[in-house]
Amino acid sequence: MQRVKRNLVLLISSLLLLLIWQVGSMMLDSQILLPGIPPVAQALRTLIAQPPFAHNLLSTALRALQSFLIIVISATVVGVLAGRFEYLSIALRPFVTTLKAIPVMSIILLAFIWFSSGTVPLFSAFLMGFPVMYVQIEMGVRQLDRNLDQMCTLYEFRPSDKLLHFIIPSMTSWFIAGSRTALSMVWKVVIAAEVLTVPRYGVGARMQLAQVQLQTDLVLSWTLIAVMLTALGDLLFDALVHLVAYLKRKIDARGVPCSS
Repeated sequence: MQRVKRNLVLLISSLLLLLIWQVGSMMLDSQILLPGIPPVAQALRTLIAQPPFAHNLLSTALRALQSFLIIVISATVVGVLAGRFEYLSIALRPFVTTLKAIPVMSIILLAFIWFSSGTVPLFSAFLMGFPVMYVQIEMGVRQLDRNLDQMCTLYEFRPSDKLLHFIIPSMTSWFIAGSRTALSMVWKVVIAAEVLTVPRYGVGARMQLAQVQLQTDLVLSWTLIAVMLTALGDLLFDALVHLVAYLKRKIDARGVPCSS
């Protein structure tokens, strides 16, 4: 019942948003300032039917995926090390603080000077997403129970079982929180970088070209596509989290063996 209510509230809020959009378009009465829902829907259908649509979609998705994987791997490794070694954490603090404070546009513009237009989104997304996940991983490592080592030694748990049944479960919430935040940020930064650098293919590049030609219906169409890409990424991430949790429950059902 609660799920039905939540879905109903979501549906009503979505319809209200569409209504505000359509009313605003009718009040402005300008296809350049704010086209209505029908012309944007028609532009969206036209975009999907064109062959370059898949190239633009895949290019943006691949850039986001590459950036996200690099962030996850590097931030996890560095975060674990920084959580274990205090002096490394202190040494990295100025770099992390600087990355968190730099405006997104500054990073994109500097990257555009240094790299090609296809590399700028990857580099920019990495610099913006890395500190977010790094901080979560480092905090997670520091929150680990210091008595865990003594308990595992006392009961002679194998290192693999200690990692699988104690350390990873303790770190899961921190890892998921950092990954989810970094993923949302990656989509935004990648598309923003594409808008400024205009690579050959990309959702952001198509937005920029449509804006130059004052095709607001196309700008809104590509914006809707960007929103759907982000939502799809979140859904896939949640599905992966549920799959890992299911596999973890299956493993836990076998118990935690001790070394002989």
